[in-house]
Amino acid sequence: MAAETGREVVGEGVTRQVLGHVPDLMVVRVDFAEGACGALHHHPHRQVSYICAGTFAVTVGPDERTLAVGDCFVAAANVPHAVRALEAGTILDVFTPARAEFLGAVR
Repeated sequence: MAAETGREVVGEGVTRQVLGHVPDLMVVRVDFAEGACGALHHHPHRQVSYICAGTFAVTVGPDERTLAVGDCFVAAANVPHAVRALEAGTILDVFTPARAEFLGAVR
């Protein structure tokens, strides 16, 4: 399915690609240029994010830490979270349920 989906520019230095989804689950690849940010936000979806490449400053709720390849973080529903790429990198995000607003990028 990934070969069938396009990449979408979602911010300065940030691209997103929906790799697969069903109504209650979604996997998304997000690539970041060095210094690019996923701004502080929250949503009703539960999220697990795995660092595939690079190093990121990550905020989840009141906690801030630096994560690198092989690390992951969990953002519960409606908990504010953000990332900043300390170097270029890739994060694999898993959401439940699927983020319907991301599906417009699927081609």
